[in-house]
Amino acid sequence: MDNEESMTIENRANFAQWAIERARAIVADQGGNLAVAARDANDEQIAETANALGQAIVDAMLEVFDGLMSDE
Repeated sequence: MDNEESMTIENRANFAQWAIERARAIVADQGGNLAVAARDANDEQIAETANALGQAIVDAMLEVFDGLMSDE
């Protein structure tokens, strides 16, 4: 996401902290939609919102991977 601050990942602890913070942000952003879909018991909407949540996680992991690869 564009409005996030940069973080230097120098070790495993830095990466773990980043991953925890990103997961919290992703769940806060996408989790509400999944809860609404589950409450409405709409299987198609549940699938779409779960896929969006999963894609947000994948995008976050690729974001950090790309950052690590550019350091080489």
